[in-house]
Amino acid sequence: MKCLLCAVLLVPALTSATVAADLDKVVSRGELVWAADQEGGGPHVFPDPADPRQLTGFEVDLAALVAEELGVKARFQQGQWDRLPLLLGGTADCVINGIELTPDRQRDYHCSRPYFAYSLQLLARRDGPIDTLAKLASPGPGGRWRVGVLTGSAAESVMRSRTDLEIDVIGYDGTIDSLEQVSTGVLDAAVMDDCIFTFYADRFRRLRTVERPFEGGFYTILTARDTPQLSAAIDAAIGRLIADGRLKALYDHWDLAGRQQMLLLRDAAEIPVARRKSLGELCRDTLPLLLKAAGMTILLSCLAFPLAVGIGLAVAVGRMHGPAWLRPLLTGYVEVLRGTPLMLQLYAIFFLLPKIGLALPALVAAIVGLALNYSAYESEIYRAGLKAVPPGQFEASLALGLSKWQALRHVLVPQAVRIVMPPVTSDFIALFKDTSVCSAITIVELTKRYSVLALSTGRIVELAIVTALLYLCMSWPLALLSRWFERRLERPAGGSMAEG
Repeated sequence: MKCLLCAVLLVPALTSATVAADLDKVVSRGELVWAADQEGGGPHVFPDPADPRQLTGFEVDLAALVAEELGVKARFQQGQWDRLPLLLGGTADCVINGIELTPDRQRDYHCSRPYFAYSLQLLARRDGPIDTLAKLASPGPGGRWRVGVLTGSAAESVMRSRTDLEIDVIGYDGTIDSLEQVSTGVLDAAVMDDCIFTFYADRFRRLRTVERPFEGGFYTILTARDTPQLSAAIDAAIGRLIADGRLKALYDHWDLAGRQQMLLLRDAAEIPVARRKSLGELCRDTLPLLLKAAGMTILLSCLAFPLAVGIGLAVAVGRMHGPAWLRPLLTGYVEVLRGTPLMLQLYAIFFLLPKIGLALPALVAAIVGLALNYSAYESEIYRAGLKAVPPGQFEASLALGLSKWQALRHVLVPQAVRIVMPPVTSDFIALFKDTSVCSAITIVELTKRYSVLALSTGRIVELAIVTALLYLCMSWPLALLSRWFERRLERPAGGSMAEG
């Protein structure tokens, strides 16, 4: 009984100590680690034009003020915008990066009191046909309007929910990527937070705002659910910044209507917490979307890899048996593609080509980018396979009266294909997984769909398991099919040897 009584008395004390530990950890460290994505740009967080090694932006200043209120210094942690909440509890104490206050985020994280009020703004080209939001309710000259948004943002949620509009919503990882695409004519319009376009208006003079801003909401600072003391301290810090006018001065400094912001923030209403779905409801709502995204992954792989194999084989043959003037060019082709990242190549195809008048649809750009990138690796595999065929085979073919290209086609290449089948199979599976990189150019494949659903539902582990199983279900049969095909290729060779 004495032990039981001691345990009952100690539980509240231990709980209180654990709760207080999260704030004490920040104070003892002397740093508040805040996460943001500097690629998102202004006016939030971006490299200082005068010194790109330094970050600037109104949220950089806000983080410094909040940290000062806690008695520590602010330290920046880079992350991808739509995955920033995943850093909480690991490498970051909080997230400060234009994070909109939503019911789902209220459910999964602690959301501070709002520190900024935003509205959504529709943007279009000055010489374009879109002059009202209502114009999007009817198809355009080319069919459905193409509207760009930031992936994972309120703009994406709002525009995807507008079933009354004839639009295809295209998600981008970067804030200003959609502005570039509207400016070059790839997109018809874009929707984003009004403060972002106001900051970049001078840079995109070909674009204009369409009507007044609509919808809207608040920005919040995210902290993990298991850091209640830190969350309360950040709330109190924001309150003091509002009360003594420092937050108003900060927004006036960045030309963000400080007085109007203060009027909105003081009256901000609480957003109700979203209900957590059961496992059955989660599967019902997300599985069709994951299956559709898996179909996109299969489509990209099955269209890109045959192109990669064809190009790679042609390059390998050209390097070994082509004209002397062609071989250095093909060698340079291979080295450039192998020496640069796939994402950079996709960016060049999708974002840079429109600047010279060659705009490719996202699906075509993804297929071309994957095919070109993997063709370099396939060429090296096939070159090794061709070198593995005994030289006497080629010489015997020429002695029998075959031309050089007939010998390659009927004798050397078939034998090389049998030799390189295992590494080619491995490359196919690797490309299958590398399709996830295509999300950088607005392709929503399986990994991207998982990322969006995991963050919107808060069911990271459950959806990760489902996504991994889908990848396994797709890749395993492909591996079995490749092995069957390899055995089929080996049979003729075995039969001819037996006859000999």
